[in-house]
Amino acid sequence: MTLEKIIAEIKEKTVNFDGSNYGGFLAIQVTLSDLNQVFYVEIKDGKLSVEPYEYHDRQANLIISSANFVKLINNKLNSVLAFTTGLLKIEGDIGKATELAGLFKK
Repeated sequence: MTLEKIIAEIKEKTVNFDGSNYGGFLAIQVTLSDLNQVFYVEIKDGKLSVEPYEYHDRQANLIISSANFVKLINNKLNSVLAFTTGLLKIEGDIGKATELAGLFKK
């Protein structure tokens, strides 16, 4: 799957995101290891953004293959299992990475 298709799928899954009750800030970069490409997911002022750029002030960086990321956002791969088995690597704040995983479970 291409980076563009992954971003489109994320946007489709989060189209009804209501950030009005989200009291924090989230800045997560995702590095797709097999594609050698990055994108970020940000929640700021209640608005969710997904863009195909590097995020220098990120709170965490998730490193995962594109196939496993698609499984993750479609709830076909458990994030804890992916992390403990090495399919997912997290650099930075694990708690913030967990918040991102929670977006796709709703």
